[in-house]
Amino acid sequence: MYNEDEYLQLSGLQHFIFCRRRWALIHIEQLWSENHLTVDGDIFHERAHDSEFVESRGDTVITRGVYLRSSRLGVSGQCDVLEFRRSDDGIPLSGRDGRWLPYPIEYKRGKPREDTGDAHQLCGQAMCLEEMLCCKIPAGALYYGETKWRVEVEFTDELRAEVESALKEMHELFERGYTPKVKPKKGCHSCSMKELCLPKLMKVKSAREYISETLSESLEEV
Repeated sequence: MYNEDEYLQLSGLQHFIFCRRRWALIHIEQLWSENHLTVDGDIFHERAHDSEFVESRGDTVITRGVYLRSSRLGVSGQCDVLEFRRSDDGIPLSGRDGRWLPYPIEYKRGKPREDTGDAHQLCGQAMCLEEMLCCKIPAGALYYGETKWRVEVEFTDELRAEVESALKEMHELFERGYTPKVKPKKGCHSCSMKELCLPKLMKVKSAREYISETLSESLEEV
């Protein structure tokens, strides 16, 4: 169990899955840089974080900006949209008859991609809710602004294990204050942190590599 002063931001889980160095620059070194993608994302999330919003649609109750926490995982954050769907497997809701099953929904500005960590962040939200509400949440959804479509995510044992493993590593790195080295990839080009991360520097050879290659070439010429 973690104390509240040890909690990490749950939103950082997505950064960590996508790029460990990006996460460390933001959450350990406290660096941040905006680009048009991050600004669009902030605007896209504004309405989703209206915590005073509650709406009923038949057998579904919709809330927004719900605060989340988990002392077991050591994280806290917000759920963009949390639906409660009438179900015998659900939990009681104050002032409402029957039982209601939580269904978290995370808003993303772009389109579905496998390397973003979106599913891990959503699963982390569900795991927090399960601890808070003492229930089992089998699935949730990612809503993508570019496609205007929901993609359902099943919270499998494998996905849950990956979330726990990533959060454990995040806590270890945060405690050490260690920022991982950059591993350049395609996503670096559109990353808002690229001017602070400087991924291109990894393509420059070290002095030792340069000297070694130069000596090898000289010996071959002799």
